[in-house]
Amino acid sequence: MLITCWILYLAWMLAPWKMWTSTILLRIGLEIHVKNIGTGWAITMARIGTSLLLNKLKFLLIDISHTCLMQRSPIVAMPSWSAIAAVIAFMADLKHRILMVSDFFYPNFGGVENHIYYLSQCLLKLGHKVVVLTHAYGNRSGVRYMTGGLKVYYVPWRPFLMQNTFPTIYGTFPIIRTILLREKISLVHGHQAFSTLCHETLMHARTMGYKVVFTDHSLYGFADVGSIHMNKVLQFTLADVTRAICVSHTSKENTVLRSGLPPEKVFVIPNAVDTAMFKPAQQRLGRDEIVIVVISRLVYRKGADLLVEVIPEVCRLYPNVRFIVGGDGPKRVRLEEMREKHSLQDRVEMLGAVPHASVRSVLISGHIFLNSSLTEAFCIAILEAASCGLLTVSTRVGGVPEVLPDDMIVLAEPDPSDMVHAIRKAISILPNIDPQVMHDRMKRLYNWNDVAERTEIVYNRALKCSDQSLLERLSRDNGESE
Repeated sequence: MLITCWILYLAWMLAPWKMWTSTILLRIGLEIHVKNIGTGWAITMARIGTSLLLNKLKFLLIDISHTCLMQRSPIVAMPSWSAIAAVIAFMADLKHRILMVSDFFYPNFGGVENHIYYLSQCLLKLGHKVVVLTHAYGNRSGVRYMTGGLKVYYVPWRPFLMQNTFPTIYGTFPIIRTILLREKISLVHGHQAFSTLCHETLMHARTMGYKVVFTDHSLYGFADVGSIHMNKVLQFTLADVTRAICVSHTSKENTVLRSGLPPEKVFVIPNAVDTAMFKPAQQRLGRDEIVIVVISRLVYRKGADLLVEVIPEVCRLYPNVRFIVGGDGPKRVRLEEMREKHSLQDRVEMLGAVPHASVRSVLISGHIFLNSSLTEAFCIAILEAASCGLLTVSTRVGGVPEVLPDDMIVLAEPDPSDMVHAIRKAISILPNIDPQVMHDRMKRLYNWNDVAERTEIVYNRALKCSDQSLLERLSRDNGESE
């Protein structure tokens, strides 16, 4: 009887692609012999068969572990550990092995970096294997492990410009190939159009026959020299990308126009926010003094020049308004000069660079969050502010109007006078804002687990696409099968 069970057990291990047949046979065999044997490993195998039959793989290891702990005999425990190894191998065949690639990752902070980190953590919880590839940051190089067992390759290349590696086309191929083969990657996911490492990895991965997915996080124009150059790069790199993801519908339209991708290959999956981290203050702030918070990179694209004109005017109109500005960049000098010129040292607090772990403590000290970006595909900062219960005032650019409901945000054109008018409107409706209600709404609207599940669907569709020959790739033939 024991030999019969072992034969059925080995048949299941050696033929995982016949899950239904082998599982039914295993279940029948164990039901026949379990009463006579009565051992813990037989009960464990029965649970394995039942769980597989019901497609409840996520609870399988819990059941096995529980059975192993309840066993007393060391001889009986041995097959249970074999069962665990078999189940892990079986589940590994059903899950993806994903390589996330971008020049932008921790310890750098920003929307792209947070997106990659949170998406990777949620994909790990879904049972997928996730590896991140980026360049070295200072003395942070080599292989590192982050929360949840996230493996990160900090390749010892130094950033060339704006945290991007120097474009070498083929110089990165040996190490990219080594990582793809060593980690047994099944799909490559690149992030951000401005990432040199992303473009080179996608090109090499497609040449090696891997399915690739690209996520665009930004909006770019069509007229300036930088945008024209980047659009040409996108048309070359994304010519045969398997699937693409954009964070807003506006971003999708922009990406399709710039890269020439067929719209049916591009999916819209928004960003999300960690509502467990970004919570409102326990006690509501008084309104004797209204605090407006700005947390952004102080660069031209983020509208730092607009702040230079908006802040003095708002301070003139409202003596009880105070600003807190967090962030650093080349435009910080202009803000410092503005503060000196208008003698606003006691009403405009400059914090400099704010670590991501400290962003919540800054947000909950304010009533209104001000975003002055000139171009934005989505803007995670708005989500973080709304999750902390702040009313948002933002420029009406890119995908920002898609982010929050109308009663949670006041939009304005990227013009100083219109932004001042929007801030005045926000101050007037501030008494109607309940931070806890806003936080609860954000919980329902944006969730990283939902983003990971929707991304998983894109992965599944990408892996179903047929392979393309070299001629098909060069001619941009889109005749893949779903």
